[in-house]
Amino acid sequence: MLEKLDQQLFLFLNSLHSPGWDKVMVLISAKLTWVPLYLFILVLLAIKYKKSLLLIIPIIILTITAADQLSVHAFKEVFMRLRPCHEPSLEGLVHTVNDKCGGMYGFVSSHAANSFAAAVLSIGLLRKKWFTVLMITWAVLVSYSRVYLGVHYPGDIIAGAALGALLGYVFYKLYFYFDDRIVYNANFFRINRKKDADN
Repeated sequence: MLEKLDQQLFLFLNSLHSPGWDKVMVLISAKLTWVPLYLFILVLLAIKYKKSLLLIIPIIILTITAADQLSVHAFKEVFMRLRPCHEPSLEGLVHTVNDKCGGMYGFVSSHAANSFAAAVLSIGLLRKKWFTVLMITWAVLVSYSRVYLGVHYPGDIIAGAALGALLGYVFYKLYFYFDDRIVYNANFFRINRKKDADN
């Protein structure tokens, strides 16, 4: 029942296309398009956290890696749900761009997982309303582009977004856990060195 509804919603959303939007959605879906955004986020983090950026960067890398790898190995390769553009029953009904379809399986969307993981992590770290709106809008656009391009069902997107948001939150918490321990240990050794010097 849910799968049928997912297919019907996909066919409706995927049917809303035009040559102009095809080019826009390809750009939105491409990872390199967003390099300026990634650099902008790093600048904002550097301004706010300064030296702590040295811990934040590994946390960001781990967050995106976890989202990307789990979406593939814990979901796509386990559930093995065909992408709509590979689904035989939808042959001739799916709009794709440049005949690109990707791998065989689509549940969950790695684009959605990665985007929402990055969004939730960075939103938690920066805590600015305008930035929250920006990042949620970006993650939704990237995710929707995958439906437009015919490579994911809406259900793939929702599940991928949930996975990514969860991982973003977990790694956000981990950052502060490790940051507190690093600051505590640094202060502990600093105080002990001072005591030794006084003695």
